[in-house]
Amino acid sequence: MTSYQAHVHPPGPGGGADTLPAPLGGRRPVTLYSRIREDLRARILSGAWQAHDRIPSESALMAQYGVSRITVRQALGDLEKERLIFKVPGKGSFVAQTKPFQELGRLQGFAEAMGALGHEIYNRVLSVTTQAAPAQVADRLHLAPGAPVTEIRRVRHLDRQPVSLDLTWVPVHIGQRLADADLATRDIFVILENDQAIPLGHADLVIDAETADPALANWLGIAPGDPVLHIERLTHTRDGVPIDYEHLYCRADNFQYRLRLQRR
Repeated sequence: MTSYQAHVHPPGPGGGADTLPAPLGGRRPVTLYSRIREDLRARILSGAWQAHDRIPSESALMAQYGVSRITVRQALGDLEKERLIFKVPGKGSFVAQTKPFQELGRLQGFAEAMGALGHEIYNRVLSVTTQAAPAQVADRLHLAPGAPVTEIRRVRHLDRQPVSLDLTWVPVHIGQRLADADLATRDIFVILENDQAIPLGHADLVIDAETADPALANWLGIAPGDPVLHIERLTHTRDGVPIDYEHLYCRADNFQYRLRLQRR
C-alpha cells in the first residue's frame, strides 16, 4: 500500500571544549560538555526543573562546573536540539514543555485519551468516501476482494497543532453511519461503542518509521523528508471480528506514543 504517502583541564587558547582525562586502556576521552548535558537532562526529566523554569545562566554553569563558555554552550545546544530547552534572546534558557503522549497499553481513541489529560482536540476531516477495498484492506477486514468499504481521512490536531494523518477503513454498512457522525470532535471508537453498540475488544499494531512525502508534509506542517512514526492498527470487536483498519502517520517532533512492558 502506498505510504504517506573531576579533574578539569583548562581550555586551550582557541577556547575548545574541555575534556576529562582518557580512561585507562586508551579509549576515547569523555567530553565534559556531555557530562554537563547529561546532568542537566536528568534534572529536567526527573521533574526537578518544570516546564518554563529558567535554568542557570551560562556564567553560573561555567562557575559551577569550572569550564569554558564554549563547553557550556555545547551542552545547552544539544539540549536545545532535543527540544528539552528553548532560548529567549536576552533572557536565557528555559525548560521546554514536554511532548504530549498517549499510552499504548490500552485501546483508546485519540480524543478519548488526550481529552482526559486536558488537551484541546480537533479533527480536520479531509474526506469520507465509499470505494472498492484495496487488496490489503480487504485482507485485513476479512472482506471479499473489491468489496465496498468506507475510507475516512482526518488530520488530528492537538492543542491547535497537527499531530497525525489518520486513514481509516471500515465495512461500508458501518461507514455509512459514521459519515453522519461528528467526526471532527469524536473518536470513531466512541461512536462505534456508544452509537452503534459495537463493543471493541483488542487491536493489533505494527510500528515503523517513514519519511514524509510532500502531501503528508503539507497536511502535518512539516518539511518533506522529515521523519514520521507510522502505525498500522487493526481493531477487532469483542468477538474477534476485524472492524476498523487504520494507517496513522504521526509527527515525531510534537507528540509521542509510550508503552510500558512488564517482565514476567
